[in-house]
Amino acid sequence: MRVVLYEPEIPQNTGNIARTCAATGTELILIEPLGFEVSDKYLKRAGMDYFRLVDMKVLPGFDALLRQYPDAHFHFASTKAPRSYTEVSFGPEDFLVFGPESRGLPESLLERVYDRCVRIPMIREARSLNLANSVAVVLYEALRQQGFPGLNQAGELTGRADENAPWMDYL
Repeated sequence: MRVVLYEPEIPQNTGNIARTCAATGTELILIEPLGFEVSDKYLKRAGMDYFRLVDMKVLPGFDALLRQYPDAHFHFASTKAPRSYTEVSFGPEDFLVFGPESRGLPESLLERVYDRCVRIPMIREARSLNLANSVAVVLYEALRQQGFPGLNQAGELTGRADENAPWMDYL
C-alpha cells in the first residue's frame, strides 16, 4: 500500500504518519509544496527512530505522481466524499490520498475522482479528524481487509512486569 500526502502542512502530523507507515510497511509519498522541510526537527521527533524503516518519497507535484504511477488505483479521502471508507475494497497496491490539514484535497480534483472518494463518518458539526488519525483509520482498514499482510498480529510479554506496582493489588 501507499499513503500519499498532498501538500502536507504540519511536520508533526507527517512525522506521526511516517511512523504509522513504518510500522505497517507502507510507502509514504509526499507531494510538494510541503509546509516544512523534510529535515524539520518536529517531523523527526514525531517519527522518532522509525524513519529508517519508512520508504518515503517526495514528488514535485501531483502530476509527477500520476506520471510515475500511470496505472495506479487511487482512493481519495475527503469529508465531501459520497461513502464511508468501510464500503470500499482496498487492494495491496492501492494509493490512499489525503489532503493538507487546513483545506483538504482541492475540489477541482475531487470533482474528477468523486467515485473514488471515501470519508470517515463523524458528526455533522465536526470539520474533520486530525490528518495522522485519518491516515491510521483508513490505512488499518485497508490492511485489515487484506489480512494484515506481513504484520505481526500477536504480542508477547517481556517478563519485565513490576510486581511491586501499587495497581497490582487491584488485579
